[in-house]
Amino acid sequence: MARTLMRESGVVSCQRRPHKYKSSGVEALVAPHLLKRKFDVDAPNTVWCGDVTYIKVGKQWMYFAAVLDLFARRIVGWSFSMTPDASLTCEALRMAVELRGRPKDVLFHSDQGCQYTSHKFRNELVTHGLRQSMSRKGECWDNAPMERFFGSLKSEWVPKEGYSSAHEAQLDVQRYVMRYNNRRPHSYNGYRSPVTAERAAA
Repeated sequence: MARTLMRESGVVSCQRRPHKYKSSGVEALVAPHLLKRKFDVDAPNTVWCGDVTYIKVGKQWMYFAAVLDLFARRIVGWSFSMTPDASLTCEALRMAVELRGRPKDVLFHSDQGCQYTSHKFRNELVTHGLRQSMSRKGECWDNAPMERFFGSLKSEWVPKEGYSSAHEAQLDVQRYVMRYNNRRPHSYNGYRSPVTAERAAA
């Protein structure tokens, strides 16, 4: 029934493809699942979520790491790299720490990707006084707000054919982040943008 209606209306389903990388399992410093899908938080800088996705650049993949503040679903840190290693996620975390005024005791939640289970990323969290939580293995809904952000990015903004250069990709994805934070209505915020919702709560 749904398939017929979609065909008649000219609607096409856009599904995210599986990640092209897997955890190597070499370091595997797995943190407990402290967040437990409690995605509603009372204040900014209480819980941040992080994840990594890939974007086609020519015949290669560029990796995009983002940090999201659960309070108003605002993207507070990000980074790009052609290599999906821990340096990518550490850079996104450092950006979030600086932009948010170096808060302490923030709970940082992610999946069990190799970037987040590394000693390098664990040390970065400790350096900034942050705590770590991880999704259970294979449970993508444990990090649903990040999955939703990346799903919106891919379905609303990134060209299906990808980008011709890493520079073009970075500029365009950052343009989306600015739009997402400042202008895009979000149902969680009563259809206000993340920035508007944060200001209203201040």
